[in-house]
Amino acid sequence: MNVVANDIADSQSPQEYTFTDGDFRMIAELANAKFGLFLQESKKALVYSRLARRLRALHLASFHDYCALLATEKGETEQPNFLSALTTNVTHFFREQHHFDQLRKDILPELMPKVRAGGSLRIWSSACSSGQEAYCLAATVLDVCPDAARLDIKILATDVDSVVIEKARKGRYPIDQLDAVVPQYRSKMVDDGTVNDGHFGMSHKLRELISFAQLNLMDAWPMRRPFDVIMCRNAAIYFDKATQARLWSRFEQALKPGGYLMIGHSERLSGAAAAHFRSIGITAYQKTKTD
Repeated sequence: MNVVANDIADSQSPQEYTFTDGDFRMIAELANAKFGLFLQESKKALVYSRLARRLRALHLASFHDYCALLATEKGETEQPNFLSALTTNVTHFFREQHHFDQLRKDILPELMPKVRAGGSLRIWSSACSSGQEAYCLAATVLDVCPDAARLDIKILATDVDSVVIEKARKGRYPIDQLDAVVPQYRSKMVDDGTVNDGHFGMSHKLRELISFAQLNLMDAWPMRRPFDVIMCRNAAIYFDKATQARLWSRFEQALKPGGYLMIGHSERLSGAAAAHFRSIGITAYQKTKTD
């Protein structure tokens, strides 16, 4: 789940580069056009603190030079670094656990009979960050359906940030994150042999259910099959209202009739899509529109 950078300590550092309002506007416009990020004027100092690191790494003399680079064809290769610098990924295992509880107790038991009868189950973690959400989804599926690997069950996990997607694929996390793993799931999620060097790894059973890919939610989506469950939590809150409304509508179109959408605790459905969902819990919705 990508969120706009907000580290206060960095924003208080003395400025070594000139950062004009024009520079900020160009950066804000690019961030919005390419990634849907909404950078308010109040974030100017925070944006400076993050992007100054890129200027140092590129040995650039000014923000004017950095903006000029971003506007060139060569700037395309800088854009992943630009995004990673502007965003930070705040997530942990079983964040907002009520969603996983609802999946385990209500949603998956309802869907599994059709899957066992030859149907499919498709889940999309659409802002997966460094992968914890996707692995928790896989563990929840395995809890309800231990033989999931034999059935047509797949979890797609995507994020706009290529850096965090690589971390997600590796599936190795600092040992201090182990405390967030629900005890009943530890044996499913963590192989004892992967705990070393202050890290632990995700089990093969989880990995075989998940496909990781980089995807910008602002771009075209290549997926053709509709989903049973979509999670997009704590990402849309950093988009402007018009972008949020378009995103909810696109998710509604990407869900099967009766499919489920789970969003972040600070987010609410808006726009035309809101008429096609009913609330079924805390920031959990079911699509009611029929085809």
